[in-house]
Amino acid sequence: MSIFLCKLGVPDGSIIHKEVEAPGVEVLRQNLVEQGFYVFEIRKKPFQFLMDKVSSRRVDNKVLLTFNQELLVLIKAGLPIIQALDIILEKADKGRFNELLNSLREDIKGGASLSEALEKYPGTFPHLYVASIRAGERTGDLPQTIRRFILFVKRSEGFKKKVLSALFYPSFLIIAVSLAITLLLVYVVPTFSGIYSESGAQLPLPTQILIQFTNVLKRIFPLLILGAMLGVYLLRQYGNTPVGRLHLDTLKLRIPFVGKLVEKYSVTSFTRTLATVLASGIPVVESLKMTVGTLNNRLLERRLLEATRKVEEGMGLSVALESVRLMPSLAIRMIAVGETTGALEEMLVDISEYFEDEIDQQLFLLTTAIEPVIMIVMGVVIGGIIVTMYLPIFKIAGAMG
Repeated sequence: MSIFLCKLGVPDGSIIHKEVEAPGVEVLRQNLVEQGFYVFEIRKKPFQFLMDKVSSRRVDNKVLLTFNQELLVLIKAGLPIIQALDIILEKADKGRFNELLNSLREDIKGGASLSEALEKYPGTFPHLYVASIRAGERTGDLPQTIRRFILFVKRSEGFKKKVLSALFYPSFLIIAVSLAITLLLVYVVPTFSGIYSESGAQLPLPTQILIQFTNVLKRIFPLLILGAMLGVYLLRQYGNTPVGRLHLDTLKLRIPFVGKLVEKYSVTSFTRTLATVLASGIPVVESLKMTVGTLNNRLLERRLLEATRKVEEGMGLSVALESVRLMPSLAIRMIAVGETTGALEEMLVDISEYFEDEIDQQLFLLTTAIEPVIMIVMGVVIGGIIVTMYLPIFKIAGAMG
């Protein structure tokens, strides 16, 4: 998150200047336009680039989780925020986070609230966390707000670990197989071809084709490596542009099987975050704007911004989300039931848990199915290479027999 200075025109014809915190210029511009402003200028706050370097490193989730667990216990014991921070600082290890806590303590001692002190480090503390603390202070229920945030972080981190661990083994297998086949083609086959060329024997056609292929591959192998590295670099640069990010995120959603997994993962993050924010007492429209970044997909983010605009105009949340096709119809129906019964937060949690289970099952099927497929492909390719290279030996042995 960075702070931007905005020059805006309002519907009554006047011009205003305001500071706004946002993840980027494009998202901020779209947000402002949808709020009815005419955007004259958006620029980063002076020296913001220096502030970004100093404070843009996010606090690690484990550190933030530990801090909030300790803070919750001390606040529930009846201690004021400053005393609670003093006790945490006594036990904390020296480092960057310790310095941040000292700064927070000084700000609070000077009259700032905890949320106001946290807002001075927009790139360090998650925007969701700061907004939740602010809402907890307004409602007078800060301990409950912190407890919800702790639960949210635990569930989010646990789910991420599940997904990463499920994808690790197939990725490892694919890399290992690719390296094994490359080693055979680039080093082993040329060794055999050198032996055959010295013998002067007539080689079978499959062996000749394989040897010619590996000779070409060996010559251009460094170029292939450089080309792959350049391709990855250019793709990353393209993905860092607004248009490129949108195109790549759109492509992700269109890939068979993978696209559905990406969509469900995004919906899970969105609904879990929205439930946490709404439970903290933050209004629906503001909550929706805060959860845009959790989708981690530019196309879905655009759809959510469109849905947010419709909710601002008076449309129901479920109807707005359905109109922009943000999530599967089952999730829309569950949100509609939650709106009708007044249990929207609980229903959002149910949606996130339901899709978590679905993703778990699909990842399990993927990992169990991909292992035998990779092993079969590996066996066929490597076996074919070995048999092709041994064909001349079989031919000579047959002739001698």
